[in-house]
Amino acid sequence: MKYLSIVIPCYNSQNHMKKAIESCLLMKEDIEIIIVDDGSTDQTSQIGQDYARVYPEAIRFVSQENGGYGEAINTGLEHSTGLYFKVLDSDDWLDQSSLVKVIEIIKDCHEKLETIDLFLTNFVLEKDLAKKREVISMKQYFPQGRLFRWYDVKKTPAHVHLSISSMIYRTQLLRNVGMRLPKHNRYVGHMFAYVPLPCITTMYYMNVDLYHYDISGDEHCLKEKCLLKKLDEQLTMTHVIINSYEVQSVKSRKLRHYMTKYLGMMVCVTTLMLNKEGSALSKQKKEKLWSDLEKKQPQLYKSLSSTMFGIFMKKTTFIEQHLQKGVYSLTKRMFGIR
Repeated sequence: MKYLSIVIPCYNSQNHMKKAIESCLLMKEDIEIIIVDDGSTDQTSQIGQDYARVYPEAIRFVSQENGGYGEAINTGLEHSTGLYFKVLDSDDWLDQSSLVKVIEIIKDCHEKLETIDLFLTNFVLEKDLAKKREVISMKQYFPQGRLFRWYDVKKTPAHVHLSISSMIYRTQLLRNVGMRLPKHNRYVGHMFAYVPLPCITTMYYMNVDLYHYDISGDEHCLKEKCLLKKLDEQLTMTHVIINSYEVQSVKSRKLRHYMTKYLGMMVCVTTLMLNKEGSALSKQKKEKLWSDLEKKQPQLYKSLSSTMFGIFMKKTTFIEQHLQKGVYSLTKRMFGIR
């Protein structure tokens, strides 16, 4: 039995995918590694096939036409046989000692017949080659070492939210909610980290630094430059999040608070980038975004519109644009835009 499926989406990843794959090989009897080649034009396919040939008991290689990051995750989910499901980007890696602990706890919970919908860990932002790093930990907000539910979670500040890097879902839960990520959108991680939440009843947090997230490159999706370049993809994903649920209908008060905060973060960041881009078309897109929010999430719209962020982010006169600069800097710090 495979306790964990680790899906590694790859596109022209020949220069870094080996580190990702090697970081998962310590517990081959318990882990299934699925390498998905998303129509690469370099040696990615050959490298993936070589690994699958050397480690047939642990690695499966799947090739597909180019469909983007989300489609590669969809393909990985379709081929997964593990009890739990984890996404590992091809330029990131897992800490092996933490991975051993994660597998041990998953096995222990399974043997105790405890059904955990979502396991959570810390992740580490690897910022540059000088080994600057930042650990993103949730130990202040989640109980440790036991099963817990939404009512056990402490309120988190605006800049703290769950990430695809910290999440290990029960595979069948993702299938039950019909998880299907859109093609050719780099920001599908938001959908992955948000849409299944109302279906989650049990969680387990492990205070280990499992996932190492390399954000050193100039083209990384967290960088402002990339956000502006991929602005339409970010905008599309924000509309998806707005339309996925009527947040006020979520029964759990603490989950409702978290989802409202997350959605507010998405709207603020997207509005921020639309204002930064500054074109007439971006102004139209911003107006459409807030109109959609007002129709689908009226209470959140009213709440955001009355905050400092909402007031300044929605305005576009010359003086107001200058006033936005301070709000812009503050919002970047709050929401982790590099």
